[in-house]
Amino acid sequence: MKTEERRAFIIKFLYYAIWLMIAFVILRYGLPMLTPFVAAFVIAYLLNTPICFAAKRLRLPRKAMAIFAVLLFYCTVGSLIALLFIKLFSSGRVLFSNLPAIYSHYIEPVFAAVFSSIEQTVLRMDPSLIGTMEELEGHFAQSAGQMVSSLSMDAVGWISGIASSLPGLFIELLLMIITTFFIAADYDKLTGFCLRQMGEKPKGIFLNIQSYVVGTLFVCIRSYALIMSITFVELAVGLTLIGVKNSVLIAFVIAVFDILPVLGTGGIMIPWMVITAVMGNPRLAIGLLVVYLVITVIRNIIEPKIVGSQIGLHPVVTLVSMFAGAQLFGVLGLFGFPIGLSLLGYLNDTDTIRIFKKPEME
Repeated sequence: MKTEERRAFIIKFLYYAIWLMIAFVILRYGLPMLTPFVAAFVIAYLLNTPICFAAKRLRLPRKAMAIFAVLLFYCTVGSLIALLFIKLFSSGRVLFSNLPAIYSHYIEPVFAAVFSSIEQTVLRMDPSLIGTMEELEGHFAQSAGQMVSSLSMDAVGWISGIASSLPGLFIELLLMIITTFFIAADYDKLTGFCLRQMGEKPKGIFLNIQSYVVGTLFVCIRSYALIMSITFVELAVGLTLIGVKNSVLIAFVIAVFDILPVLGTGGIMIPWMVITAVMGNPRLAIGLLVVYLVITVIRNIIEPKIVGSQIGLHPVVTLVSMFAGAQLFGVLGLFGFPIGLSLLGYLNDTDTIRIFKKPEME
């Protein structure tokens, strides 16, 4: 009996392991190639309800309403994104091009003052070391200047490289827009065809999964909106206490950046701390450091609890899944892994699949 149980366990383990490997390969290598079409379907899905509602109320053909809605969506979003990127691109290029001048006017005098103070201290201790200190100062200033110049050239080259990749991005964007028009115009036909290819039981499971995932996504959006609000309040209070002007506006901008996993609060506050310290304002730099540490600690405590409680996962499971997802798939994994685990738990609780033992079965 024990041998049969081991054999059944191994077979079951291999079965799920194979499915996990297939899912990993599809997500890791297949999904990036299908990104324009997946994005087009998601946009068409989100626009479907407004399209149906507007077509019914205005008594217009659904296809005409779909074309108008997709056109309005891309024009609005495209204009906002284009304006944002143009502003960021031009500002970034000017900033990185002026890094050597910024270094020579602001940072180099601070280093010179620091070395001068060190020289005065060494002079009082041992005058024979002055020559060595002056030589070290010269080497350090030269190396720092070369590093800043190299960083400036690399940054400008990186921005230019992004600009050169725009044609490929434009082709993908064009494919996504065209596909969105086709899917939105014939959404019911396309989805109906796909659902008809399934049996009744797989169709029911699929619709159940779709309903749960969509609901969970909205729950996640609500959770991160709450986290962003908490971060905004913390920043506004902290920046006001340390005497930063326009603290509320700055807090709002940083709170928006905090939602982005790659940038986060540190993407703004760490450079701000460094620049403030170099400019000779250590008090404000220390204040910014304290605010940043408090926000980071609170964020790491509340995020797993808020997100986990909303999607039905333990905070430890949420934290581990978010970290593993971010390491494997970046932003997609950061949000997708917790939702995927929540979906597995839901399917297990409804006896759609059996992976985990329920409390009453233990």
